[in-house]
Amino acid sequence: MKNTFIIAVAALVFLAPAAHAAVVTETVEYRHGDAVLEGFLAYDDAAGEAKRPGVIVVHEWKGPGPYVEERAKQLAALGYVAFAVDMYGKGVRPESHEEAGKLAGIYKNDRNLMRARVNAGLDVLKEHPFVDASKIAAIGYCFGGTTVLELARGGADVKLVASFHGSLGTPSPAAAGNVKAKVLIFHGADDKFVPGEEVAALEKEMKDANVDYVLESYPGAVHSFTVKSAGNDPSKGMAYDAEADRKSWQALEAALADAFAKK
Repeated sequence: MKNTFIIAVAALVFLAPAAHAAVVTETVEYRHGDAVLEGFLAYDDAAGEAKRPGVIVVHEWKGPGPYVEERAKQLAALGYVAFAVDMYGKGVRPESHEEAGKLAGIYKNDRNLMRARVNAGLDVLKEHPFVDASKIAAIGYCFGGTTVLELARGGADVKLVASFHGSLGTPSPAAAGNVKAKVLIFHGADDKFVPGEEVAALEKEMKDANVDYVLESYPGAVHSFTVKSAGNDPSKGMAYDAEADRKSWQALEAALADAFAKK
């Protein structure tokens, strides 16, 4: 059943200097079963009420927050309606990596729940009056990268999914012909959390299932390479890599434009 959503707060307005337009952001409360969730919507008001493509953004294992909100605003500035979904629940925001690992583990150990929860957010975006529901993509970071891959494996009707430094393994590999989306995997070549065997298994899975996919592996990059707050010490296993961040975002922009240009 489709989700209904309530716009809870019309939040900040960010002026775009090039054209007298603004990126408008809103907090959106919605539900998945009995769970109350709180997402973050962003769009550029330059297009008025015209329909445009939509992109969902799935957070890292510490939950929704400033990082994915900034990514949503970046996408809005490109002309998309972006919705940063909430996988955990309103107010459920782990403070430590230990807490985050336990919470993310609930969904990693129950891929059906993971798929259902992200689809709840997808439904919200599709129902938005400014969104062309035939042109939807999904991107995710770390835990979110794993999540959008599961969205694709589940056969969601989306044009594109992109995983940034996400875990790649699954207990439920894609069935041949079931994946409708083009799949992008942005991976740090030195990511110790995602061993080479997992990368190889993902590639085999994609090929066996006849998926249109691209794997980009960035030499020297480790886990969380797009996250500035991860620091700059790769020896810790998580670190920001400016070049990998730039290249992966540029590749995403090009892939989104191409996917949405197709009929």
